[in-house]
Amino acid sequence: MTSEFLKYQAQTSPHPLGLEISHARGSYIYDTNNKGYLDFVAGVSACPLGHNHPKVVHAIKAQLDKYMHVMVYGEYAQKPAVELAKLLASHLPTSLGKTYLTNSGTEAIEGALKLAKRATGRSEIIAANKAYHGNTMGSMSVMGVEERKQAFRPLLPDVKFISFNNENDLNLITTKTACVILETIQGGAGFIEPKNGFLEKVRTQCSKVGALLILDEIQPGMGRTGKLFGFENYNCIPDILVTGKGLGGGMPIGAFTASSELMDLLQDKPKLGHITTFGGHPIIAASALATLKEITESDLMQQSLEKEQLFREQLVHPLITEIRGRGLMLALITPSDAITNQLILTAQDKGLILFWLLFEPKAVRITPPLTISNSEIIEGCAIILEILEEIHKNQ
Repeated sequence: MTSEFLKYQAQTSPHPLGLEISHARGSYIYDTNNKGYLDFVAGVSACPLGHNHPKVVHAIKAQLDKYMHVMVYGEYAQKPAVELAKLLASHLPTSLGKTYLTNSGTEAIEGALKLAKRATGRSEIIAANKAYHGNTMGSMSVMGVEERKQAFRPLLPDVKFISFNNENDLNLITTKTACVILETIQGGAGFIEPKNGFLEKVRTQCSKVGALLILDEIQPGMGRTGKLFGFENYNCIPDILVTGKGLGGGMPIGAFTASSELMDLLQDKPKLGHITTFGGHPIIAASALATLKEITESDLMQQSLEKEQLFREQLVHPLITEIRGRGLMLALITPSDAITNQLILTAQDKGLILFWLLFEPKAVRITPPLTISNSEIIEGCAIILEILEEIHKNQ
């Protein structure tokens, strides 16, 4: 199947991993030879309840028996989408009460940027160096790595960049600024957390000059940091919240949430200010609703902090220079990109799924399902330590 995969399906890199998948359940993915792989990546943070969680599967099948797509987004009242938006609002500050459901995180970013321009009448956008918000044209415009953008220019004009955690850059946020868009925790850059109240200070400056603050929670959201959304850890409420990935419970989704006053601006002047055919799809909304209920009604968020400590206790080795992040959004840092590459590739051979981060070549992604057990954590960490010890001996 791998040859057909390479021949007929467009690729995103010269050397895809090419694992041939048979099925997946819980914390494991199985190949066509029925070999199991312990999953420390969770679909790049998209499967917070692991694979084929029974409550999610049940919700999908139950909705499938009722109806699938019936009308473009925003015209018909469809129970799964309405209940999902309502449940989100119940777990958010009152200023974040209305949600627009999309097909992916990058589409939600596009909608959020449009909303900020519509609300302020301004064109300037400020983003962060080494930021990643998706790969469509607007989202790419606020990506903070030029080498990834150059081949696709021209992109959106009037975009400026600040350095994450650099307070001296905040004076670039002025009355010309429509919005500041930041990841709550920088993902592709290496799981960089805000420090010294940085997000609070950005919030203050945005409020001072009338700019909107967009926080991208596509990776930190859905309980991964011990709170439902990462911003809850940093005393900073955005004007527009963007989520995706884990919200869908393994199904494709995105969402941007704001106040009714802001969101209603997309209804008029012009009408249909943001439209999508499949946003809020009932099957996907049913999956997301079941996922959100399970995360908010269980102790998985608290467990993510306890499991973080277990990872940190287990992963002690001379070739681990640092473990960044919070909860189950962790990045293991090695001394070199060569060691990182060897660790990730060898781990797959030994039945453990690890992965890279976009802009930090020394980083190893550790974002397992929130449902991973302590014994599975210990099992996977033992594989990591075994590989690193072998590398260490051969240096």
